Amino acid sequence: MMQGALEDIGRAVGNTPIVRLNRLTIGLGVEIYVKCEFLNPGGSHKDRLAANMLRRAEDLGLKPGGTIVEATSGNTGASLALLAVLRGYRCVFVMPDKMSQEKIAHLRAFGARVVVCPTAVEPEDPRSYYQVAKRIARETSNSFYADQYHNPANPEAHYLSTGPEIWRQTGGDFEVFCAGMGTGGTLSGTGKFLREKKPDIRIVGVDPVGSLYYDFVKTGRVTRPFAYKVEGIGEDFFPSTMNLDILDDVVRVDDKECFVMTRDLTRLEGLFVGGSGGAAVAGALKYAKSTLARGECGPLGRPPRILVCLADAGHKYLSKIFNEDWMRESGFLEETPGLGTVRDMLAARDARVLVTSDPRATLREVIDRMKTLAISQLPVMEGARLHGIVAEVDLLRALVSGGATLDSPVADLVENDYVTATPNTKIELLQAGLADAKVAIVEEADQIVGLISKIDLIDFLARHGSRSPVTLPR
Repeated sequence: MMQGALEDIGRAVGNTPIVRLNRLTIGLGVEIYVKCEFLNPGGSHKDRLAANMLRRAEDLGLKPGGTIVEATSGNTGASLALLAVLRGYRCVFVMPDKMSQEKIAHLRAFGARVVVCPTAVEPEDPRSYYQVAKRIARETSNSFYADQYHNPANPEAHYLSTGPEIWRQTGGDFEVFCAGMGTGGTLSGTGKFLREKKPDIRIVGVDPVGSLYYDFVKTGRVTRPFAYKVEGIGEDFFPSTMNLDILDDVVRVDDKECFVMTRDLTRLEGLFVGGSGGAAVAGALKYAKSTLARGECGPLGRPPRILVCLADAGHKYLSKIFNEDWMRESGFLEETPGLGTVRDMLAARDARVLVTSDPRATLREVIDRMKTLAISQLPVMEGARLHGIVAEVDLLRALVSGGATLDSPVADLVENDYVTATPNTKIELLQAGLADAKVAIVEEADQIVGLISKIDLIDFLARHGSRSPVTLPR
């Protein structure tokens, strides 16, 4: 072979650069660096796990001519498709219908078959892209179901590759590793390696509004997930490849924050990345500001240095994040009013104090409070910690069935039939969440600032008029 050449493009996976952010951190006083995983040959950090999963599958007997089947948001599929071409496999990829057309076209360009399934169904629904992928794998002879959500080769790839590479590049000269929360492979594998090398390093996850992770990490409760537009991060179930115990903190971002930051990374820093990269940087900036507010310092008295994983490239989002019409129609540009945000809704309704209950309060006390204030549900909190909600229908059911008495503690009836939102959550997304949940809990900076019921949403729409079509909650 020619000196300096690689045997094939698959050998080019890894060795992605780390660069400093400059314009986005002006005046912040915090150093933020990014690991440019979007420069892998397949366009994302998923190249690493695809190579490791195929290596493991081949060790177990997978032979050329077989079929790789996977449920993917696009990036894992692209990485597997690239390696499949080199190693002689066929591919079938199953994707949710919210994914960009560029991702679908990208997979088909490698000769893969792509099956598109509805996003707005439960993971266990036979129509979901998870279940369809499993069915196709069962029905296809000589197939390998990659199963990135439960395959231990996923986090192992980052433990063997990403973590050691970062350590070689930096010598551990940073205090925080930050990445989006998807399958969990990057955070779990890289985080495990970095913590072995540097026990006091902080591992921070970034989760979109609508996903399950944030509320579970913060409160231990499984809330109702609802649809969001950013691709590649967040989940509506818990993959076994995600080790939540390794996290020191989790930061929540909304779609608009993700997409505006994605565009800023390109226009201000020259980093052409996808929405999950924008989400990770937006979350890192939030985390940095919170550490400054708490007065935390790293070595030599300086604020902690943060390293952020930029997962994939922006060329797969030209029809969405980088398309002015799509951004405007989706309400993510400033000049686009849409239906407004939760902040608008809270400001427009009659001023009211957020009413809560201590978990030790009796049903009698809670009923009296609901009756006096004419409310039908309230959050149950111990200090700043949310235990869940209790609604009048839960009280009625418990008393009628004999499962509780008026002297029983309300903690026995607390449930998690709620979604969480931020003041910046768009009304269009909120109504999708309230379609399947009793109420929405509004949080800002980890503090509960409001509660919104279905009737609150209906009242807001009735007062202000729907400026675009909207489906009211059932």
